[in-house]
Amino acid sequence: MGVVYLVGFMGAGKTSVGRRVAELLGSDFVDLDARIEASAGAPIPEIFRTRGEPEFRRLERAELERASALGNAVVALGGGAFCSPKNAELVRSTGASVYLEAPADVLFARCPPDGSRPLITTRDAMEALLERRRPLYAKADLRVDTSRLSVEEAAHAVVAALGSRS
Repeated sequence: MGVVYLVGFMGAGKTSVGRRVAELLGSDFVDLDARIEASAGAPIPEIFRTRGEPEFRRLERAELERASALGNAVVALGGGAFCSPKNAELVRSTGASVYLEAPADVLFARCPPDGSRPLITTRDAMEALLERRRPLYAKADLRVDTSRLSVEEAAHAVVAALGSRS
């Protein structure tokens, strides 16, 4: 199957669901944002503030390339990673992508604009970004709506979707 990539907006459940999917599949789990922070030696909001989004995206690409070489892993991508055509192509060529989706109301409740997520400053900003990204996320191989599912239920739904694909 290769690498399983979880894509979607902030708050969709990529990290929490991804950890459980990895357990269910007996795979390693990679949180791409955590890897970026470790390699940069700084939290993502600080990277955006001091180095800018282009440098963040460069770091993101480098970590995605490393993760894509792992083979048997579940990788939680950052909210914007799959929106880059180069990144989406790398994902397509090395594994299966699963779009974890949820409506704006659910995502906003899970990710209020508290400063921890640099691209969400207001609800309007979040909704505008979601609308721009949604068509790109929809290009993923599979889709699971996480809005009404627990982490456990969502993880099992992802595994079932992956199983129906093979």
